[in-house]
Amino acid sequence: MNELDEVWAAMISEAHNRAKTNGKSDVADYLALKASNDQIRVTAVRWLMDSMLEIAAEANRRNAAISIENEQPHRFEFNNSNPVGYLLRLRQGVRCLTLEAGWTRTPADGFMRNAALAAARIRHFGMRQENTELVLLRTPELPEWFSIDKQERRVLFGSDDLLRHFQIFLGGF
Repeated sequence: MNELDEVWAAMISEAHNRAKTNGKSDVADYLALKASNDQIRVTAVRWLMDSMLEIAAEANRRNAAISIENEQPHRFEFNNSNPVGYLLRLRQGVRCLTLEAGWTRTPADGFMRNAALAAARIRHFGMRQENTELVLLRTPELPEWFSIDKQERRVLFGSDDLLRHFQIFLGGF
């Protein structure tokens, strides 16, 4: 979690406590839900980024010579909204793989469609057909990442899918 996220979490917590103290249970309930959702978002985005970093680091231990760039905060367009989050860029020669992930923070950012908690995008430079958009959705068990196919169907997205995208990046397919 970066400093901005930590300050935001502290502000939400303080507002929640103030609302509780002042007997505004509806506001307190909303702020508690917001804090809970933000924690889920942070954890899920961190998992996505850390998992890809782990895959790249393992390849670099085998002399893959991949340069790694991080950018945060990072703003990107996603379905008429402007999520704020993180950017991970992997480069090897002319090959480039980018992973963007985040969520809308303010009303000016728009809103997450279809009850998504967060959004992400994987882009392969020069291989548009391999690009993938992801959404973080609540499921009965845990929130999970889903890829969205061309027909707008959702498909569960996990570690194996990240590895597959990394292998495409390296030219393994």
